[in-house]
Amino acid sequence: MDLKTATDLVPAARTEGDALILTVHGEIDMHNSPVLRTEILDLVGKHLPRKLVLNLTDVGYMDSSACAVLVQALRRMRELGGKIYLTGLQPRVKGILEIQRLVSIFNVVKDEAEALNSVA
Repeated sequence: MDLKTATDLVPAARTEGDALILTVHGEIDMHNSPVLRTEILDLVGKHLPRKLVLNLTDVGYMDSSACAVLVQALRRMRELGGKIYLTGLQPRVKGILEIQRLVSIFNVVKDEAEALNSVA
């Protein structure tokens, strides 16, 4: 098994105005979701954004542990008075979020531009 590092899972992170945009890459499961959780929460703590945009275009699969990471990020953003946006959901990932009834609690948008143009 090839364990992923934070830079493997989040190869790109940038700020744009009051938004933190993270590109997430690869399959996220119980083996690497702790690394993803640490990376997301550390970056949110460092930048304190009003918007967290997670570009999931390069995520072909996630399990329930990855969904738990998204929920933890959502809680942290709510504590900060901000919002989280998910973009680029692959059909398989969107299906997993729908099965767990999580689509309704996240702002699912078509792309980063739509997230950036949304009111935080």
